[in-house]
Amino acid sequence: MLIGDVARRSGVSARMLRHYESLGLVRPTGRTGSGYREYSGEDIRRIFHIESLRSLGLSLREVGRALDDPGFTPSALVDDLVRRTLARIAAETELLTRLRRIGAAEPADWEDVLHVVALLQALASDSAGQRQRAALSSVDGVPVPVDALVEAALHETDPNVAGALRWALAQSGDSAVAPLAEGLRSPKAEVRERAVRAIAEIPTDEATTRLRDALTDSDVAVRRSAALALGSRRVADVIPTLVDMVVEEANDVDAADALGMLAGDPAVAEQIATRMADRLTHGAAGPPARRRLAQALADIPGATASRVLADLSRDEDRAVALTATYVLTLRDAR
Repeated sequence: MLIGDVARRSGVSARMLRHYESLGLVRPTGRTGSGYREYSGEDIRRIFHIESLRSLGLSLREVGRALDDPGFTPSALVDDLVRRTLARIAAETELLTRLRRIGAAEPADWEDVLHVVALLQALASDSAGQRQRAALSSVDGVPVPVDALVEAALHETDPNVAGALRWALAQSGDSAVAPLAEGLRSPKAEVRERAVRAIAEIPTDEATTRLRDALTDSDVAVRRSAALALGSRRVADVIPTLVDMVVEEANDVDAADALGMLAGDPAVAEQIATRMADRLTHGAAGPPARRRLAQALADIPGATASRVLADLSRDEDRAVALTATYVLTLRDAR
C-alpha cells in the first residue's frame, strides 16, 4: 500500500508518516519500481500501535521503546503518565477556576481584568502582608469574587490576614454564607472552625442557621466557636455549652461575656443561673471553676444568681468565697 493510501486509511498524514520513518518508528517494507514507499499489513498495524500509544500521552521516544525494547515494562511508565496527567488536570483546573473568578467579577475592561488578576495573585502570595492588603482592598473598585475570598479564609493561618479576610467576606453578606458553609463539611476540624468564625462575622438569619448546624459538629472547638457566636446573637440553646466553657476554662471570659448578653432576658438569666447551680450541685467544679462561675455570675441578674453567689460566698475555698462576696457587693451597688 502506498503512502497516500496509508494516510487516508489510518488518518495519519503523509508528512507524519515520513517523520515516523525518520525517527525509525516505522519503515516501509519495500519500494515500488518507481521508488515510492510501500507499506505492508504489518507496517500498518505498527502505525496503529504507534497512534494508540501516542493517545495515552507517550512521547515518540517512549513509543519507540515500548514497541522495540523486549525488556520494557509498562507499569512504571503508566504510573508516570498518571502523575503527569493529574498534574496537567490540576493546572488546567486552577486556570479554569481563575478564569471563572475573573468572569464573576464582571470586569468592564482589561484594566479591571488586570486588577482582579493582581488581587488573586496577592491572595496566594507567601507574604502575609500582601495577602492582608489584598483582602482589605478587595472591596474597592472591582471586587474579588466571594469564592476566592472564602478559599483564602478557610486556609489562612495568620491571624491578622484571617481577620482581614473575614471582614472582607462580611461585606458580601449572605452571598458569602453558602460557600463558607461548604467549609463546615471539610474533614479538617481547623477548616471547619475557620468557616464558623467567618460566618460569625455575617449578621444575617442565614448565617445564624449555619452556626446552629455547627453546634452538632464532632469537634469540640468547632462547637464552642459556634456557641460563642450564637450567644452574641442571643440564641439561648447554647447556654449549656457556654457554662461548660466557663467551668472548663475554655475561652471562659468570652463565654461569660456571651452569657451576660443572653441574660438581658430575665427568663434566660434564670436558665443560666440554674445551669450554673446544677454544675455546682453535682460537685464537678473544683475551686478554680467555682471561682470562674462566681465571676461569670456578676452579669447574670435575678434571684437564682443571687442565691448561688450567696452559697459561693460561704465556700470552703477562701479565694472562691472572696470572689463571690465581691461580686455580691457589686450587685448590691447596682
